[in-house]
Parts: sequence; structure tokens; C-alpha cells
Amino acid sequence: MRADDNPSMAGPRVIRRKQTPDMRARVFVGLAVLAALIATGTLGYMGIEQWSFLDALFMTITTVTTVGYREVRPLDTEGRVFTMFLVVFGVGTAFYLLTTFVALVIEGDLGAAFGITRMKNRIEHLHGHSILCGYGRVGEEIAREFADRGIEFVVIENNADAVERAVEAGHMLIDGDAASDEVLMSAGVMRARTLLAASDSDSGNTYITLTAKALNPRIFVVARAGKRESEARVLRAGADRVISPYALSGRRMALSAIQPNIVDFIDTLAVGRDSEQILAEIEVSEDSGLLGLYIRHVLEGSRMTILGLQRASGDLIVGPREDVRLEQGDRLMVVGPEMELSRAWTVNKAAL
Repeated sequence: MRADDNPSMAGPRVIRRKQTPDMRARVFVGLAVLAALIATGTLGYMGIEQWSFLDALFMTITTVTTVGYREVRPLDTEGRVFTMFLVVFGVGTAFYLLTTFVALVIEGDLGAAFGITRMKNRIEHLHGHSILCGYGRVGEEIAREFADRGIEFVVIENNADAVERAVEAGHMLIDGDAASDEVLMSAGVMRARTLLAASDSDSGNTYITLTAKALNPRIFVVARAGKRESEARVLRAGADRVISPYALSGRRMALSAIQPNIVDFIDTLAVGRDSEQILAEIEVSEDSGLLGLYIRHVLEGSRMTILGLQRASGDLIVGPREDVRLEQGDRLMVVGPEMELSRAWTVNKAAL
């Protein structure tokens, strides 16, 4: 998304897919065959019936298009045989062109309309999803990670090239300005759990954060800040977390040089797949079934390891003791098999 300092308030637009090269080639081939057929018919009538160019062209077009207006002049046997072949090839070519044009219409405008309708219906039924604002280099990596983890999300983008990449990747997409109330509402901002402001513009991310928080103060916003001085401004706009890709990559490169095994270990935990050990965060609430439990209840009969506990106040406890009681708004940082973590709250609710 190319956001500027004065984001437009344009609403979401219909996404039109580019026609494929194969479809365009079919059209060109059909038109070329039709032109060759008309040229052959005209020259044929001029040679066989000794007609003038205009009479021969008129007869050829009425024959190829199967209009059957009238014969210019009576045909002899050779002319009738030639006309029969012209009708057969003309009907075949016309049918080929007709089906190609219908396919173009369905794949183009009608296909886009039906696709947008289906996408809107899917978005309207999302709850607790994520909204990704911006599909640049950072946004594309975020989308890939979300897709790998099976997380439902909607991309908001208005750059034509980025829109095309997101469409080809099969993501749910709204083509529009993420700083617009209408666009964010279309993406389900009132029902979303998180919003990621990942555009290339710090000012754009600030506007997006302000708009999203004004519409839904409860949404968790993670914003990108390219410049260090922009971090404070985005935080004042309401972002819950601010990530600087350049600072983050710098620290990561430094750590990789100093302690490479630690970096590999964290990567393995963070992106584990297929029941491997992963690093996860679990929120304590009434719905989770963890509210009121002690740490020992969470660990009972499980292969999870609790690395840390962040209290609702923001205090972080590393390696909490087993007699610590979980309270509303706490967050557990745990390591364990992905399948076990997904059902941890159900298992531990019965431990009481």
C-alpha cells in the first residue's frame, strides 16, 4: 500500500483479474483465422466466378457470418462447392470466436463481480480474524506466515502490483485505502482481533492506527515504523506494539554473529510445524478455561513448559512458580506441541 500524508477516503474497489496470455492468444488466433477466411473467400469468388472485388467480399461476409442475405449472382457448380466449404469453416471460426469472447467476459468483468461477492460474504462471516494493511515486502511475509499457520486474515492494499500478487496468492483482499473508515469496516474491523499496519509509510501507518482505534478501541494493533523517531508517534496514535524492521533485523544479525545457535533455537520454536515444539502465547480469560488455575494445574499431565507469565499490569515473571494463580488478562508464554497447546485450556479446565 502506498500511503501518503493525506490518505484518500475512497471506498473499496472491485478487483479485476488480468486476462491470461493463453486467452488473449486464442482471441488473436480466432481473428487471424477469420481474416484469412475472408481473404480466401474473396479471392476465391473473384477467381472462380469472375466477380468484382466488392461483390466477392459481400458474398464472402454474408456466407461466413451465416447471414444468408442473398446470392450476388447465380453460382455454378464450382462456386456452390466453394461456398459449402466456406460455410463450414466460417461457422466453425465464428463459434470459436464466440466461445472465446464469452470466456473473456466470464473471466473478466463477470468473474470479478462474482469473485468479489463471494469474498465479501466470506469476510462478513469472519470473527476474531486479523487485518493486514499493506502487501509490500513485509506484508507479504506476514501473509505467508499467517497462511502457513492457518490464521484467517484480510489484506487491504491499493497498489496495483501488490493487489495482483495478493490475488494470485489467493488471499482475501480489499482493494482500497486502509486509512478509510469504509474500507476498514468492509474488512470487519469491529469483529477483528488484531490489525497490522505494515505499509511502507510511517505516516500512513499512523493514520491507519488512528482510524482503526477510533472504530474499535479494543482491537490489538501492531504497527511498522521505519524510522526510530516515528515509533513514539505511532504509539501515541494507539498502537499496542511498534516494530521497526531495520532495528529488528540489525539486532538479529548481531545476535546471529554472537550466538547463532540461540537464534536457530528460537526460530525452530517460533515456526514449528506438524506437532513440533513451538513457542506460543495463551491469554487467560473466562473463555480460555485458565482463569483461576494455578501453574501446577496448567502443567499437570502435559508436555508444556511455561517460560514466562505477563500479568495484566504488564509485569513479566520469568519461570513462574507452580503456586502462582492465573488472573484475568494474564498471558502465558509456553513451549509445547502445537496440537497440545490448541486444546490446553480444555484439558486444564477439568483439572480443577
